[in-house]
Amino acid sequence: MAPLMDAGLTKVEIRMLSREMGLATWDKPAMACLATRIPYDTPIALETLRKVDQAESAVLAQGFSTCRVRCHGDVARIELVPEELGRMLEKSCREEIAFKLREIGFLHVALDLEGYGQGKMNRS
Repeated sequence: MAPLMDAGLTKVEIRMLSREMGLATWDKPAMACLATRIPYDTPIALETLRKVDQAESAVLAQGFSTCRVRCHGDVARIELVPEELGRMLEKSCREEIAFKLREIGFLHVALDLEGYGQGKMNRS
């Protein structure tokens, strides 16, 4: 189920063709599937993916460059690049994001003190 790969196109070629076609996403950074925000052995529901997507959008709307919102049931665990952790601790930012994530449906909002890291859901 990878038709562009099956056609022999590279990522660079796909971006070039996308730009030529006028697609707004031609230079959008690669993004892992939302399912990577959910722990293994946890059923993946459309509503959970929507919550994660909305939560990440809310965090990014506050000006953060990169974030992942990992879903642990009713807990949203926010991962940011380490350089931006301090800004999240500012009262107004912290309160705004906590409010928005509770509005989305999370009961608790946590900040991962290690910061963003690929594959963190793979820890056993």
